[in-house]
Amino acid sequence: MKADIHPDNYRLVAFKDMSNDDVFITKSTVNAKETINVDGVEYPLVKLEISRTSHPYYTGKSKLVDTAGRIDKFKNKYSKFKKE
Repeated sequence: MKADIHPDNYRLVAFKDMSNDDVFITKSTVNAKETINVDGVEYPLVKLEISRTSHPYYTGKSKLVDTAGRIDKFKNKYSKFKKE
């Protein structure tokens, strides 16, 4: 392996899926403001909204999204601008 090809901040970072609290650790150069303690070791923390453990494509489970409610809200909000 070539020496000195990685950036100086290439280190172990913890990524946490906020939807199911899954934490995985990998090397990254991402900037992180928070830290987390995993098995007695402190890592920089990056919070994720979705990851491989919660994404419907990888888990095979679909999430229910209330699109009908969103559409009704939109129609009610903008019904006063409707041309008749």
